[in-house]
Amino acid sequence: MTIDLFRLKCRKNNMAGALFMLVLASVSSFISSTVSAHEIRPALVNLTFDNNGRYTIDLGVNIEAMLAGVSPKHRDTNESPNANRYNELRALPPEQLRTRVESFIPQLLSGIRLEFDDQVVVPQFISANIPAVGDLALSRQSHLRLEGSVPADSKAFRWSYAEAFGPNVLRIRRAQDNQVTAVWLKEGEVSETYPLQGAIVSKTRLEVAWQYLTLGYTHIVPKGLDHILFVLGLFLLSTRLKPLLVQVTSFTVAHSITLGLTIYGVVSLSPKIVEPLIAVSIVYVAVENLFTSKLHAWRPVVVFFFGLLHGMGFAGVLQEVGLPRSEFLTGLITFNVGVEFGQLTVISAAFLVVGAWRSNPGWYHGRIVVPCSLAIAATGLYWTVQRTIF
Repeated sequence: MTIDLFRLKCRKNNMAGALFMLVLASVSSFISSTVSAHEIRPALVNLTFDNNGRYTIDLGVNIEAMLAGVSPKHRDTNESPNANRYNELRALPPEQLRTRVESFIPQLLSGIRLEFDDQVVVPQFISANIPAVGDLALSRQSHLRLEGSVPADSKAFRWSYAEAFGPNVLRIRRAQDNQVTAVWLKEGEVSETYPLQGAIVSKTRLEVAWQYLTLGYTHIVPKGLDHILFVLGLFLLSTRLKPLLVQVTSFTVAHSITLGLTIYGVVSLSPKIVEPLIAVSIVYVAVENLFTSKLHAWRPVVVFFFGLLHGMGFAGVLQEVGLPRSEFLTGLITFNVGVEFGQLTVISAAFLVVGAWRSNPGWYHGRIVVPCSLAIAATGLYWTVQRTIF
C-alpha cells in the first residue's frame, strides 16, 4: 500500500511537472513574441471636410506591414511568413522607405473606397510623413496625406478600407461640427452613410454598448499584453481566493476612477510617464511574489496606485477611438465592463491551467510562482527600459 501511494504521488508530481513545463513554455513563447512585438494596430483614418468643398484624409498606418504583405489577422508581424521582409523595411530610413511608399500608392488607393451619393472618388496622394527608424523592436506609424474635392451637390458619403489592410478607426470632422465622430470598422467593413450637412444619426444605445464592450475586452484579450501580465502577477500571489479578490477589487476601483477622470479631461499624464510606470508595476508585483505568498497590508494600496496608472493606459484607446457624444456614459461604462471581462478571462484561464496544483502551497510556490514570476519580472523590466529610453 505504501509503495502504491508513493508511486501515485510520483505520478502526480510528474504530471504537475509536465504541466508546469507547458506553462513555462507558453510564458516563454509569450515573452519572445512580446519583447520584440511589432504590434499590428488598426489604421487611424482622420477624414476632414472644410467649407470650400474639399476633404483631407490623414492615414496613420504601419506602412511597412502593408508593403511586406503582412496579414492583419496576425497579432504581431513576427507571426507572418513575410516577417523578414517587414524587418528589412522597418530598418530603412525615411528617405528610402518613402520611395517604396510612393510606388505602393496606386495599390493603396485601390483599397480605399470613398463614395459621395454612390459616386466613387479617388483621392490624390499629397505626402508621406515617415518617422525616423528608432527602436526596431517597435512598429512605426507613418502618416499619409490624401486630398480631394467633394463632388458638387453631394449630400452624403461613406467609407470603406480594403479587408487586406485590416481594421481601421474612422474619425470624421465636418466644418460645422465642434466634435469628432469616431467609429471602429472591422476588416473590409463599410461605414454607415453620413450626411455632409445636418445632424449625424447616432447609433442606438445597444449598438454603442456592444461596440465599446467588445473594444474594452479586446484591449485586454488579446491586445493588452502588459495588462495581462499584471493580472497574472496578482493571480500568482497566493493560493487563497480572498487575497486575489482584494487585489482585483483594488485594481478595478482604481483603474475605473482614472479611466473616467482621464476621458472627462479632469486628469492628464503623458504616455511617456504612464507607460514606463505600468511596466514598473509588472516588475513590482512579480518580484514581491518571489518573497511572499501572503497578502500584506501594503500590497492592495500599491496595487491601487498602479491601478490608477493602468486606468490612464486604458483611457488611451478611448481617446484614440473617441466616444459618441449622445452615449458618452454608455460607451465609457461598457468599455470598462469589457475590460473587466477581459481580466476575468485571464484569471479563469490561469485557474484552468494551474488551479489544480494550488492545493499544495509550498510546491505551487516553488514550482509555479517563482519561475513564472521571474519570467514576468524580466519582461516588465525589459519594457521599463524600452519605454523609458524610446
